Amino acid sequence: MAFRAALTARRLHRWIGLVVGVQALVWTLSGLYMVAIDLDIIHGDHLIRTEAPRHARLGDVADPLRAARAVPGGDGVRLLWLGDRPVYAVSAPAGPVILDARTTAPVAPPTEDEIRSIAAERFNGDAGIVEVDLLQEVPFEIRGRTAPLWRVRFEGWNKPTLYFSATTGELLSRRHELWRVVDFLFGLHIMDYGERENPNNMLLRVFSWAALTLTLTGAWLLLYSFPRRRRRRPQA
Repeated sequence: MAFRAALTARRLHRWIGLVVGVQALVWTLSGLYMVAIDLDIIHGDHLIRTEAPRHARLGDVADPLRAARAVPGGDGVRLLWLGDRPVYAVSAPAGPVILDARTTAPVAPPTEDEIRSIAAERFNGDAGIVEVDLLQEVPFEIRGRTAPLWRVRFEGWNKPTLYFSATTGELLSRRHELWRVVDFLFGLHIMDYGERENPNNMLLRVFSWAALTLTLTGAWLLLYSFPRRRRRRPQA
């Protein structure tokens, strides 16, 4: 009976190991990469120059309620800086509307030259700008954002990229090669090969239970690997 149980455990362990072994290696290598690199580097914090806080005097800007009323459906106001000009970003059903904070007059969206200037000011480094694109579709690497937006690519092996709002000129996100590798490996790690966001998918559940079974059957076989002492027969 014990021999049959050990044989069953060995067969389970062998076949499950063939299926789960490759994914277990992927889990190990991807997890090692994700913990080996500092999280602040992955987030790209080193790419951004810290801005000195800027303030506008109350006497120099219009009443924000006046700005909100100037936009149909306006329900929120934020004070921003577009270059050296203070502006109000008024939240509206169709998207934010930019008004001059001094006159509440509509402000045109930032031009490519203005985005270049903003990007050069925000980027922390000496690398030059390689390319500036106005995107009408959101790239996969910043999924969840809303188009249109500006993409500014800089020189360097790490391919640093900054994304800006096409309406307000605000920095939305930053990406670089180390982040892109983490994003790819995270998708492999959680076995969500499409969106790379759902760690609760069925495939990961199945492989997790299979890995647990592999561990348990291995522990079971370990018990049978220890030599057993034979009982001595009493002498007549």
